[in-house]
Amino acid sequence: MTGPVFERFRLDGRVAFLSGAAGHLGRRMALALCEAGAHVILNGRNANNLNALAREIGAAGGRAETAAFDIGDLAQVRGYFAACTRLDIIVNNAVSMTPRPFADVQERDFSETYLSAVVAPFEIVRAARPALRKAAAETGDASIVNVSSMYGLVAPDARLYSRAEQASPFHYGPAKAALVQLTRHLAAELGGEHIRVNALAPGPFPRESISVSDPGFESRLASRTMLGRTGAAHEIGAPLLFLASPASSFVTGAILAVDGGWTMW
Repeated sequence: MTGPVFERFRLDGRVAFLSGAAGHLGRRMALALCEAGAHVILNGRNANNLNALAREIGAAGGRAETAAFDIGDLAQVRGYFAACTRLDIIVNNAVSMTPRPFADVQERDFSETYLSAVVAPFEIVRAARPALRKAAAETGDASIVNVSSMYGLVAPDARLYSRAEQASPFHYGPAKAALVQLTRHLAAELGGEHIRVNALAPGPFPRESISVSDPGFESRLASRTMLGRTGAAHEIGAPLLFLASPASSFVTGAILAVDGGWTMW
């Protein structure tokens, strides 16, 4: 079935920048954006992983290029985005985090995570504003999607974790909560320029390796969702496309929870 509604999810001719592109959910985001027709700029720190993903996308008929740099290097961020002539979509997905139990958390852990999850997205958007403006002027719409977390909305339940190092660290949730509020502030700032800013708040999307190392962990996570299961990585793609595409043309400042109902109890 095809028609105007479905066409609004298409991203043909649009350029999208995706940070953390080679990660667990980032890879699926990249594939979804390319499948919808976008030319995707794959960002991350590991050039080999990015190049492998670009080859995978190319083999499937998609279009991607790589931009291997650390978004925590703000000078490089400003230089890169100042040189961009047009960007239709920015997905701020990357986060740097060293998991540590409560007693071992260091000051630098907060600094590192806030830099990647809050400061870098702000600087990316500020530097890319002219490129976003150009895209919005040409198509009527540009979109920024910040990737937060359910732990930016609620606190973790320590009873779910069999080991202290499994638990969501104290520097992660507060940074993701700050990203939620940054999303709202940016939406207010940029709305008049037809640049929309929204956030995804993913819930439990455990890696397969975690299920192997702790078979009971996934079932404990699943018990907290209304759907009684955890998310599969590919399920992040469609929610991202909704916010990135003209399908959500009247949506800005929104936080879309993709968590199986975890945060709705």
